[in-house]
Amino acid sequence: MFSLFMVTPLKLMLLGLIAILGITIVRYSWVAFSGESERGRFLRALLMTITAVVLVIISNHLLLFWAAWVSVSLCLHRLILFYPERPRAQLAAHKKFLLARLSEVLLAGAFIALYSQFHTATISEIIQRAAGTAGSTQLTIAAVLLAAVALIKCAQLPVHGWLIQVVEAPTPVSALLHAGIVNLGGILLLFFSPVLAASPAACWFLVILAGISTTITGLVSTTRISIKVKLAWSTSSQMGLMLVEIGLGLYEMALLHLFAHSFYKSFSFLNSGNTVNHYLAAKLAGGVKPRVRHWALALTFALIMIGIAQWQFAMMTSLAATVLIWFALSALLLPSLSRWDSGSLPRIAITLAFAAGLLVLYTTAKHHLSILMGMDAPLNIYADSFVALLFFSLFALSMALQYWPHISWVKRLFIWLNAGAYLDEWATRLTLKLWPSASLIELQHARWQQIKTEAK
Repeated sequence: MFSLFMVTPLKLMLLGLIAILGITIVRYSWVAFSGESERGRFLRALLMTITAVVLVIISNHLLLFWAAWVSVSLCLHRLILFYPERPRAQLAAHKKFLLARLSEVLLAGAFIALYSQFHTATISEIIQRAAGTAGSTQLTIAAVLLAAVALIKCAQLPVHGWLIQVVEAPTPVSALLHAGIVNLGGILLLFFSPVLAASPAACWFLVILAGISTTITGLVSTTRISIKVKLAWSTSSQMGLMLVEIGLGLYEMALLHLFAHSFYKSFSFLNSGNTVNHYLAAKLAGGVKPRVRHWALALTFALIMIGIAQWQFAMMTSLAATVLIWFALSALLLPSLSRWDSGSLPRIAITLAFAAGLLVLYTTAKHHLSILMGMDAPLNIYADSFVALLFFSLFALSMALQYWPHISWVKRLFIWLNAGAYLDEWATRLTLKLWPSASLIELQHARWQQIKTEAK
């Protein structure tokens, strides 16, 4: 029977995530804006945005989904400009507004192609039919457009600048955006995964652009000092990684990534005010910088653990996913292996046990999520190898930036990364040509002069 709304196990999980994040952010906002005369206006815009996100999740009709998608952007625009006198907030809203309209046009084009292919606007029917349909021209067009919408929504290069500048908005807005709304690109592709899987061209388009964006933005985040700006660049990198996982067909891994990133980023932004205190406490505790040999030891231990897990559970089906988990486990083990004292052995044993527990938890969650989602796609070995190579490049370049900054090419790389690869500057110029603003043009000119001075 036709229904405008539909709740599946996947959507129920996402609604639970939205409920937890929404309650937390609203409660934080209520306290944070207790002395603000415009608290009511802020909370109304916040609740409207969360409601629009919920409507996106439960929509089962193309037109309703598109209308809810537009509503999320319009409500978020009001939150970004809560302090309209801030020039950088104006610039972020300026660029976000144009990019949002572009993504909405592309999404409308994708939905028209889907309707033309299947002659129905009911999303559940489209998904069911797409799962058994060979890639046609209309389906390929729809898949490529959906991938482009996700890349824009997830702030991938070169349309990432608005996400970095949104840190000028109040902290709850950053938490809502980075922990929830920016995930909508990945959620869109998870909902329409059979459409994406039917088009190898769309999958390659997503993997290449998101993979390169993940590598560059991940490196840029290591050059930042400002806590909120560093978190913003990290979000762009993490969203790119989630899109890469979807492009490879690792849907359960992407969903697990989505949940972990949402909880981590909401906590990080809402707790950003205490970061300086934590940094000073770590300095007083006498933190030790890991050496290269410590990294080698951590990589060895992590590789052994993954080998044992693969032998017992056959959990690794993707080379890129294996490399990613290998580096993640190494980073987890590194602090315990970097510092030798009387308590080293018990600390290392506890860390190894914790890492082993995480591997088991990952295997269990991956298995249950794959059953819950009921989605599967064949893994492209060439795309998988390409992504694994990008992960190795990211690790190698980050090591070079950390341990060999005196080398000339590393210095040049640092300057390039510290300028955000200069991509946002050109994107901002194009935005201001399409939609001129005297005050913002002046602001951008001053920023461009600053970057050129730093480059010299």
